[in-house]
Amino acid sequence: MGSRGPAAPPRPVAAPGPAGAPAATPVPLAWPLRVARASRGLRLGPARCQSQLFSRVLGQVISDFDMTLSRFAYNGKRCPSSYNILDNSKIISEECRRELKELLHHYYPIEIDPQRTIEEKLPHMVKWWTKAHHLLCQQKIQKFQIAEVVRESNAMLREGYKTFFNTLDQNSIPLLIFSAGIGDILEEIIRQMKVFHPNIHIVSNYMDFDKDGFLQTFKGQLIHTYNKNSSVCENSSYFQQLQGRTNILLLGDTMGDLTMADGVPGVENILKIGFLNDKVEEQRESYLDAYDIVLEKDETLDVVNGLLKHILHQGARVEIQGS
Repeated sequence: MGSRGPAAPPRPVAAPGPAGAPAATPVPLAWPLRVARASRGLRLGPARCQSQLFSRVLGQVISDFDMTLSRFAYNGKRCPSSYNILDNSKIISEECRRELKELLHHYYPIEIDPQRTIEEKLPHMVKWWTKAHHLLCQQKIQKFQIAEVVRESNAMLREGYKTFFNTLDQNSIPLLIFSAGIGDILEEIIRQMKVFHPNIHIVSNYMDFDKDGFLQTFKGQLIHTYNKNSSVCENSSYFQQLQGRTNILLLGDTMGDLTMADGVPGVENILKIGFLNDKVEEQRESYLDAYDIVLEKDETLDVVNGLLKHILHQGARVEIQGS
């Protein structure tokens, strides 16, 4: 991470777009230069979120988990998603691991293909998740093994995670984690990192164990990359309980994460921050068109924490230090 440098007078900042493309539309942030210096890979998209977001109380944060709150890579090596943690564990047979890897190699390129529409990707994602769940349910996974699997994994949250989770908790800001991963795994990761606070609500694919503690199926509606929207929350009272919290910070790493706030009634302002982790050159243009801020290969939460600090200080709230 580069130095933030001294404070500079507020002015709009436009980061460059893709090679040969015109500069992105200036975003009227109240604190642009310090934020821009927080990451060499930061780019600003269209001005969808107006500056009034920064002068009002932040109502809630909605975030993806895998590769958004968790790291994409560390020291040049890929970090595991919540599914990968199971795939790579000793409780999965070699045959199952081989089949899961084949699914990954077939479907992941489809998931991130910028040439395909979301509508074209949808049936492929349903097939991928359904096949993966079927394979896992054949493995006689026991509930007590989840904590051990997470403990023995290489799961890592992004640098600055303690500041992020603790600041939201201490300021009573709800955090919805909306994940197409495995809820039991990601919840255990957060617990073992000692940042699972009462303000957290998780919507994800949760395992359903039988009376003897063996995985038999997955609960509720299947959640994959491209159906993270109100359709899987329609029977939930979560958003109704948060009426009036209409200023939203949204964090994601795929185009499917952009719809995570669709179930929030009466949204006034929404700031969308996208983590562009893979195939950066190929996906940059579409991310800049969709997200307000795009972070390229940034394995930290520095920019997010910087924005939280700015927003909360305007509201005379509390920033909690952490690492």
